[in-house]
Amino acid sequence: MTQDLINIARAGLTSPATVIAAAPGRVNLIGEHIDYCDGFVMPFAIDRYIVIAAAKNDSSTAHLRSEGMPDAVIDLSVPPQIGEPHWANYVRGVIAGFQQLGHDIPGFDACFASSVPGGAGLSSSAALECATATLLEGLLGTSLSKKQKALLCQKAEHDFAKVPCGIMDQFASTFGEENRLVMIDCRSAEVTLVPFENPDLAVIIANTNVHHQLSDGGYAIRRQHTEQALALLGKPSWRDVTMADVEAHWDALGDPVNRRARHVVTEVARTRAAASALAAGDYAELGRLMDASHVSLRDDFEVSCAELDLMVSIARNIGPAGGVLGARMTGGGFGGSTVTLCESAHAESIMATMRQAYQQATGIVPEIFCSRPSRGAHLVEGNQLDAGSRME
Repeated sequence: MTQDLINIARAGLTSPATVIAAAPGRVNLIGEHIDYCDGFVMPFAIDRYIVIAAAKNDSSTAHLRSEGMPDAVIDLSVPPQIGEPHWANYVRGVIAGFQQLGHDIPGFDACFASSVPGGAGLSSSAALECATATLLEGLLGTSLSKKQKALLCQKAEHDFAKVPCGIMDQFASTFGEENRLVMIDCRSAEVTLVPFENPDLAVIIANTNVHHQLSDGGYAIRRQHTEQALALLGKPSWRDVTMADVEAHWDALGDPVNRRARHVVTEVARTRAAASALAAGDYAELGRLMDASHVSLRDDFEVSCAELDLMVSIARNIGPAGGVLGARMTGGGFGGSTVTLCESAHAESIMATMRQAYQQATGIVPEIFCSRPSRGAHLVEGNQLDAGSRME
């Protein structure tokens, strides 16, 4: 997180900030579209943040400012309702969650600054929710557990953004730590921090800078497909489903539901295998599993697009000889970003090749950067509580 973001957020206030909170976006190394299927996912918090600076204003309203967005005013004396501007609904949802816990939220002025690309599949919405929740902790002088905070933010997205997301995004933004992947068991909501300390490895995030409108409702439809499949298979959880079960019911499931089911079962297996490969230092195997994940997301879950496939193809064509170990789309799909595992020594040349080849083929300038696993949601300044520091 840069000091620039803090300075921008501070400058947006008419009085000195008393609380400053930050929360990161996330990228998922492997385990896509299975966090709402009781699967395993392995994201990490990236070093791109949303920062909020705030000061109490001795009123019963919250005044919100964010560069490039319309200002918002929220009446804190009543339960928030979905409204305009749309971006403030994420804040309204978090405020509603704190009110439901019995907190009387004081009036405040807040200014938001962000380095998390929006619409890039890097969970800018979860970063906004988790930063807001951390800010409210600071304003109230309270501290939720990390799990409680993440679940509160997930509910905010369900209720106020109407996105039926799983727990991955908010958990990654909340639990993230430097040099640690956040391995999440999405059935038990238990978190294991997996070491990612090898300096010879780098993760390249490539934002394609496209987001196709056909994705409207696409996430919810895919989730419905997985629910239909599980009901027909007659199992209480996807963790109880095997490929033999899917194959035995292939015709009954019908297309595309059968392919959605195949993706879920194989992606759960791939994520488990990826954790084992990382622990064993078998980075070639980890890369192979990432490659297979993209193929499954493209062909079985059908959430990729031409631009994502192109960016992955460019990275794969560089190959191990050029330092690329594996590549895949990441996030909800239909646009957004890819993630590439590579050797650190080749990262700069790989990024240059990806940038040039993608722009030449599409005419679109991508945003490509490296990130290491970074710190999750926290207070930068203000209340002395280490907000959200408790794991449970």
